[in-house]
Amino acid sequence: MTERRIARRILLCSVCLIVALAGLGARLAYLHLGEHEGIREQVRRTRHVRRTLTGRRGDILERRGPGCLMALDMAVKNVCADPMKIAEQSRMVDVASALSEALNLPTDEVAVRLSNTSRRFSYVQRFVPAEEADRIRAMKLSGVFFEDDRIRFYPHKNTLCHVLGFVNREGVGSAGIEQGMERFLRGTPGYVESEVNALRQEVYLQRIRQIPSVEGADVTLTIDENVQFVVEKALDAAMDEHRPKGAWAIVQRVKTGEILAMGSRPAFDPNRFFESDEDARLNRAIGYTYEPGSTFKALTVAAALNEGTVTPQTAFDCEHGMWFYGGKPLRDFHPYGVLTVADGLQKSSNILAAKVALTLGDKRFHEYIAAFGIGTRAGIELPGEEGGILHPTRNWSKIEATRIAMGHSVAVTALQMLGAFCAIANDGVLMKPYVIAAVTAKDGTELYRAEPTAVGRPITPDTALTMRRLLARVTEEGGTGKRARVENYEVAGKTGTSEKLVDGQYSSKANIASFVGFLPAAKPELGIIVVVDEPSTHHTGGRVAAPFFNWIATESVRYLDIAPPTLKLAESAGGREFAARSGRTGAN
Repeated sequence: MTERRIARRILLCSVCLIVALAGLGARLAYLHLGEHEGIREQVRRTRHVRRTLTGRRGDILERRGPGCLMALDMAVKNVCADPMKIAEQSRMVDVASALSEALNLPTDEVAVRLSNTSRRFSYVQRFVPAEEADRIRAMKLSGVFFEDDRIRFYPHKNTLCHVLGFVNREGVGSAGIEQGMERFLRGTPGYVESEVNALRQEVYLQRIRQIPSVEGADVTLTIDENVQFVVEKALDAAMDEHRPKGAWAIVQRVKTGEILAMGSRPAFDPNRFFESDEDARLNRAIGYTYEPGSTFKALTVAAALNEGTVTPQTAFDCEHGMWFYGGKPLRDFHPYGVLTVADGLQKSSNILAAKVALTLGDKRFHEYIAAFGIGTRAGIELPGEEGGILHPTRNWSKIEATRIAMGHSVAVTALQMLGAFCAIANDGVLMKPYVIAAVTAKDGTELYRAEPTAVGRPITPDTALTMRRLLARVTEEGGTGKRARVENYEVAGKTGTSEKLVDGQYSSKANIASFVGFLPAAKPELGIIVVVDEPSTHHTGGRVAAPFFNWIATESVRYLDIAPPTLKLAESAGGREFAARSGRTGAN
């Protein structure tokens, strides 16, 4: 090759390079010196970001307060990826395989999340525990990074699940206390306005504005974790022994209305609420209405005693187990002749309860039922509470009162039924039940403090005392509730066995078995209700529910250090006179 040809090539290359540099310079000058507002605005929009700062959600605590956490926010990481960067480095298979193994996800599922190589951001897995994220970070996978996040955590899993509820993936309370107290629990969000670089990383020196988030307030419950544990163990045992569709129970302070425990089965884990169905998430203690059966006879007798239409010694002919009224038959479980009101309640006679109700008349009977809180929501701070069913008297048939008297043709929740019995225990005063003790801001400011609230007085103190004595006889020998007795304590209560409607007909094979009562009968402290839905072994409240009432009551009075009264109702001067006037009959 001659020197002239080499010189020409050098010249040609130099000219091409000069032209290219000149063109590039001209383009740069054009871009920098021209107006180009559209392009500049597009760049500003791309680099400018506004990110919401979610306020930490408040904690939920049991009655003992700090340290007794039932629900809290837990710091987690979101595992993120840059699909474009991973594809550029031809690491798709390696990264997908490594993440699949670390996160226990199918490899093809991870590969799909990395497949859109035109994107710079993709979630691989959200809400990963911090220690698991640290293990992935140690792998130093190119194109994989992490994002801070929070998730609601329930350390006791399904314990108290129906009361606590859960928080959905968007951070919104969706059941129970989480939903009912959302306005207090949720924090106030803040936000950050800033700029990011080409890798979408924030340029902190270019931060424009930052408003910090405010943490939510803490909610302290009236629930006692130890009493709750006893209730849930008893319910689990009831589910194992009787294989019912469901079972539920409540423990309430008689004098205040505080709910110490509320359990329902089946249950669910609020940490994994998305794996449960609606049936498991239903709080049956407040959201399931049922015909209460014979527990309702206590309200019937209380109303008649209060009005003076009967006394404990008033006798009724129980027709040897079969009575026709309004052209319809009414039967007793066992045939009886003449019984006093005291004995009729002890032996749970349907016919006696019906005849007692007729002494009141429909209007007065309805007024008393409503005064006990039946047919209206009790107003507890939990979403999903039902009001039950109590039809107006204008819709009653001739025989309606005789059926309502024994707990049919009326529907209640367990909370309503327990509240009515606690009113009898509380000298006739009906208290509003509550499960929230206090709401406290993070700085210690008390935003709310619950106080016991009386909502009515359906019966007088004298009537309440008489009813306590009558109901205490139910758990004695000869009564239907003797399996509810607690050693060294006098228990007052009532069994209930109601047939369920199946295809419009009452079925003898589908029952609701229940027991509701309070103790100590002479000076009541605790009211307890146990309900079992369609037990498959025995069917009566005395055989099915009463033993679990005994379990819960026995453990609760020991734990709460409720001492037996020095004098029982039956041993007091008034009690002995009452027993003598009422007369005691043998077991049937």
